Amino acid sequence: MNDSLPSGLYIVATPIGNLGDITIRAADVLRKAHLVAAEDTRVTAKLLNHLGVKVPMTSYHDHNADRVRPELLDKAREMPVALVTDAGTPLISDPGYKLVRTAHELGIPVTTLPGPCAAVAAMTVAGLPTDRFLFAGFLPPKTAGRTKVLEELKPVRATLIFYETGPRLADTLGDIAAVLGNREVAIARELTKLHEEVRRGQAEDLAAALAGENPPKGEIVLVVGPPVEETFTAEAIEDRLKAALETMTVKEAAKHVAAETGGQRQELYKLALSLTGRT
Repeated sequence: MNDSLPSGLYIVATPIGNLGDITIRAADVLRKAHLVAAEDTRVTAKLLNHLGVKVPMTSYHDHNADRVRPELLDKAREMPVALVTDAGTPLISDPGYKLVRTAHELGIPVTTLPGPCAAVAAMTVAGLPTDRFLFAGFLPPKTAGRTKVLEELKPVRATLIFYETGPRLADTLGDIAAVLGNREVAIARELTKLHEEVRRGQAEDLAAALAGENPPKGEIVLVVGPPVEETFTAEAIEDRLKAALETMTVKEAAKHVAAETGGQRQELYKLALSLTGRT
């Protein structure tokens, strides 16, 4: 590898638990960076000590980002600056988005060094569909807020990924069951660490079990399976259309039942006309 790095901003993923997960390239960039911007310098110091790296650090987090950002960007014009978070990939439920966006606007090179990410790691061990997934970060801490967000996510036909805390986990699972239905869920805890655990089951069962236990400790990723696709018979579709026509126009009923069943709106419109005696 080169003995020096070009100036610019380097987005460096760091281990989420096991320090052995640092990539060779990430370690090399941390050694050659002139400055490391860290969410918590005390946490990052442990990683740098493990790597035998001595490099100046500065704090960059939600509470000081607006004040520190201009200074970091000025430095990135002249030298290699590495951005890290406490664990995992920067910007994923962590500060950094505005820093990267502004760097691009100012013509400062931005380079990614991919590596560990708790959300992706959880997907690989959850045993749930991985062809389509949506990472939604942390849900609101209160039931009302969680319910609102979950209602928005209910139609999404993909596996959902959330970060959650132990004390809120049982309540969150209860809200998931109430709003999304009793979907299949995987709870991934302390990934890559000594007490790594993956607990799988239905949302209702896991909520009930956790309600009677002490809250789990450590970092938690909640993986929720996609909605189960229903198969509707022609008779079932007709029954739904009849029910919809009691309160809706033909056009509205066709649209509504098409959304519910996945049927063709034009065909449902024709069926609705025939059911109402119109042609």
